[in-house]
Amino acid sequence: MATTGKKHILMIDDDEDDFFLVNSLLQDISPDQYVLQWVSSYKQGLLAIEARAHDLYLVDYRLGAHTGIDVLHHFRNLGYKAPVILFTGKGDYHIDKEAMQAGAADYLVKSEITAALLERAIRYTLDKFNHLQAIEKSEKRYFSIFEKSNDLIILADCEHKIVAANPAALNVLKYPEDELYNSHLQGLFAEEQVIRDFLDQLCKEEGVVQKEYMFRSKTGQQLDVMINASLLDEKKQLYLCIIQDITARKRKEREKQQQEKFAITGRIARLIAHEVRNPLTNILLAVSQLKMEPVAETEDAQLYLDIMERNCHRINHLVTELLQSTRMTELNMLPVGLNVLLEKALHLAADRLQLNNIAVIQQLSQPDCMILADEDKILIALLNIIINGIEAMKAGEGRLSIASWQEAERVFVRISDNGSGISEQNLAKLFEPFFTNKTKGTGLGLTATQNIILQHHGNIAVESKLGEGTSFVISFPIAVSS
Repeated sequence: MATTGKKHILMIDDDEDDFFLVNSLLQDISPDQYVLQWVSSYKQGLLAIEARAHDLYLVDYRLGAHTGIDVLHHFRNLGYKAPVILFTGKGDYHIDKEAMQAGAADYLVKSEITAALLERAIRYTLDKFNHLQAIEKSEKRYFSIFEKSNDLIILADCEHKIVAANPAALNVLKYPEDELYNSHLQGLFAEEQVIRDFLDQLCKEEGVVQKEYMFRSKTGQQLDVMINASLLDEKKQLYLCIIQDITARKRKEREKQQQEKFAITGRIARLIAHEVRNPLTNILLAVSQLKMEPVAETEDAQLYLDIMERNCHRINHLVTELLQSTRMTELNMLPVGLNVLLEKALHLAADRLQLNNIAVIQQLSQPDCMILADEDKILIALLNIIINGIEAMKAGEGRLSIASWQEAERVFVRISDNGSGISEQNLAKLFEPFFTNKTKGTGLGLTATQNIILQHHGNIAVESKLGEGTSFVISFPIAVSS
């Protein structure tokens, strides 16, 4: 199609006199603007259209056995959008309506055509077509951005009901399209206490700018997101939310923090062991010496010396456990299925589960995902978490849920209980050495668990609410098959 200089027009009409008339009118009013080409039959017209060499088409309604409507249908079948003006022999409302529905830009009654009317119709039709083309191009560009963006894009109405979402949003949030469109923005948040803050901020002039929140997908997965949201259309009250999934980035940050914190804990443990064991050894030697002295023959002296000796041994045992829980040991890494490990851990805990009448709910992904692991060590870590869950639940009322799934190059497992839960204050201390809420225990089980998982290049996170239970979410890199 010509785009510069004179506009090229094709006239499809089986009456040569009409061609001469139209050409004369165009030359009279605008001799330097238009070049008119003529074909005299329907068949020739179709061939000329397929060349797509013209800016505008003038088509007679009567073309032998065919009509101008058939020509318009041919444009549609070709997928070729071009401005078409239909000529009719007389004013007929039904023909005019049919022509407009078939895609004609305008229609003219031959007996009423004047030079000014023809030039005006051509000029307006070309201007309108170019304007519509520009709008369509803009719509395609923005639609392409909407469809292909890696960010989640969501549109919501004045009631915060979701009315549109791009493929990235559907993929990350794991919702079927129809179900998401029956949801509200607030239903995506994992933490109820921040919803009001978000909605209040959304209604302000500047909207929500670069704020981090926690979402929960349809499958229950917790997502870290960064949101920019604002009012898009005041009349229709549409809100635009552009959401970045920063879960992977935040996970890496947490992994780094865990590694650094654990390294510090290990250094402190070694320092404590060195500084405590030396004087402790001297105390034990002194107690042993005193026991052989005549003063130790009294009953009270013997009692006190036994207490000192017993507590020295206890301190020494705790120091040993602390060192073991924070020491990086050599691992025997072999490919093993994560589901296989979970089944073995449940088998090891079977007696406790049965004794406490705990129901076990499993949702393990298929096929099983392989990880590189020291099986004995990982079983210790999984068993520690399972036993913690059992001890937190009431006998006969407990439900232990275990789920596994894959995302990109990592595999995840969630171990959840419906027990007493953990306060926000204690949640931050959970992996610290010697921290425990139990009447018995050293508080080193979860420290050792974290150590094992970190040595496997894994990550462990905890979600909990008092009275609602606790979830441990662990991830490992998937073993790369050679």
